[in-house]
Amino acid sequence: MSSTELPSVPPTSVLPKEVSVRVAEGERLRSVGLPGVTLKIRSRPPAREGLEPALFVHGLGGSSQNWSALMALLDGAVDSEAVDLPGFGDSPPPDDGDYSVTAHARAVIRYLDASGRGPVHLIGNSLGGAVSTRVAAVRPDLVRTLTLVSPALPELRVQRTAVPTGLLGLPGVASLFSRFTREWTAEQRVRGVTALCYGDPGRVAPEAFQYAVEEMERRLRLPYFWDAMTRSARGLVNAYTLGGQHGLWRQAERVLAPTLLVYGGRDQLVGFRMAQRSARAFRDSRLLTLPNAGHVAMMEYPETVATAFRELLAETGSGAGTGTDVVTGTGAGSGAGSSAGDAAGFEEDLGTAVGRTGGSADAGS
Repeated sequence: MSSTELPSVPPTSVLPKEVSVRVAEGERLRSVGLPGVTLKIRSRPPAREGLEPALFVHGLGGSSQNWSALMALLDGAVDSEAVDLPGFGDSPPPDDGDYSVTAHARAVIRYLDASGRGPVHLIGNSLGGAVSTRVAAVRPDLVRTLTLVSPALPELRVQRTAVPTGLLGLPGVASLFSRFTREWTAEQRVRGVTALCYGDPGRVAPEAFQYAVEEMERRLRLPYFWDAMTRSARGLVNAYTLGGQHGLWRQAERVLAPTLLVYGGRDQLVGFRMAQRSARAFRDSRLLTLPNAGHVAMMEYPETVATAFRELLAETGSGAGTGTDVVTGTGAGSGAGSSAGDAAGFEEDLGTAVGRTGGSADAGS
């Protein structure tokens, strides 16, 4: 195998048994078997019956743990679940080794169809924001509202701090980076990720930092860790190059669900300048801007994001939620939103597997 080729994905049956991922107090983790993928789903028992379901989708290199703080704050508001995308968190690689945005969207759709939980309040961050945008565009019947935290939508002028992440998808780069960083400790890696993703790394509590180090140590032992990262980064870059009906911005314009957009002023991966473009693209949008936040506002300012989400729930529940709205962050910044375009019918082909595919759910821990 040449140095530019990606290593093959080991069959799930031969993957090593690893230390279990952390499950916070009040959370559950179960395994769901679907055609071509097995997903780990993190959930919190609903505070009461009748709550509308919500599904959280993490970003590149993240996991369902990224949503624990926000999910806890939304107890009593929604019935929360967060997914580990294939190859991330505690989910094994997909059977076909496909980590494209379309494949991740397909996995989310398969789960929602199999579980019968839709329509859900769909919440995505970064790569998960791109995935959630595609899901909302092609299957509007599955999405009640859409919340996007620093969504990874195409940018013409990418920030220099985001270039290394994009380069990870180029042939040979992941292997080179792996060799270059071979001597780095898990703690060094977590400090680097924290500095890149947080507007103020000092907001990370010592306990949370230690959990992140332990999780990094666990992931580095997985034989498919770099493969999942590399192929997902490449899939995101490839999605940026698609035009026409498959383009992410075109699909953003097709989203019918009321949409909350959250952008951080210190985001080093998604340009803050993209906030206004997003507010124009999503037809029924409201925009929350947090000048001091980085790329993961739901982890850095979970209370502020939770308040904005609750306002979205209240607004859409009363039959409002059309046109332009302004959402102001609590002591963190201000927002401005705008609607875009008239409604238009559409069809999108993500392959037959994206349709209403059934699946069996196997309980696990």
